[in-house]
Amino acid sequence: MITILYSLSYINILVILKTKFWQNNNFNQRNNKVDTMKIKNNLILALDVMSESEAIEICDSIKDHIDTIKIGYPLALAEGLEIINKLKDQFGFKVICDFKVADIDATNSKICDETFKAGADAIICHGFVGSDSVQACLDMADKHGKELFLLTEMSHPGAKMFLQKNAEEIAEMGVEMGIRNYVAPATRLDRLSIIRDIVGDDAFIISPGVGKQGGDGKKTLEYSNAIIVGRSIYEADNPETACENLIKSLE
Repeated sequence: MITILYSLSYINILVILKTKFWQNNNFNQRNNKVDTMKIKNNLILALDVMSESEAIEICDSIKDHIDTIKIGYPLALAEGLEIINKLKDQFGFKVICDFKVADIDATNSKICDETFKAGADAIICHGFVGSDSVQACLDMADKHGKELFLLTEMSHPGAKMFLQKNAEEIAEMGVEMGIRNYVAPATRLDRLSIIRDIVGDDAFIISPGVGKQGGDGKKTLEYSNAIIVGRSIYEADNPETACENLIKSLE
């Protein structure tokens, strides 16, 4: 019996060591091209407005406090992909395109290619579509020397219906693929903690849901590298003051 227990313990140790080696190896292979994304004040503005003029007005008011914005479909569809470089050129921001890419591999590749050609520094893709579709996004990010963020679980209540039950497997898949950047919810800290444990301390997590959705920025940053905030800033009477107050609350 002692021999059997010893053998099982030995096997478990080997499995853990092998997993750690494999995680570190995949991480190091992809990290040869770029340093960890640095985000000023650990704050990303979700710029989900509907016009270039409004986007410029908001960015101008808070440009001293942030250096990274997230552009989604609302602004991209309203103004075209040209808005990416317009904002980058005027403000020097890093731009993450939140297109939640979720198609077959061939289509994902085209979406990511056009997005990176337009100037995006990173793109967000869904993981539920499987490793082949995610790999297409990852390959295109590598081709352009840009970053991919893998969405594990969204921040809205409806994510509990389908995404949540698969979020951990999505995160595990990301680790297996050598993905370093992840999106996980600020609205459910227990879930965020679990995802952090899966992807490891060296992974880079950004979290939506702070502000209007009820997430606590300071508590979220115990697990995440940056928070994503939109309406609490761009719908405020004074976006600059709202941004300043939010940053103070993170201290």
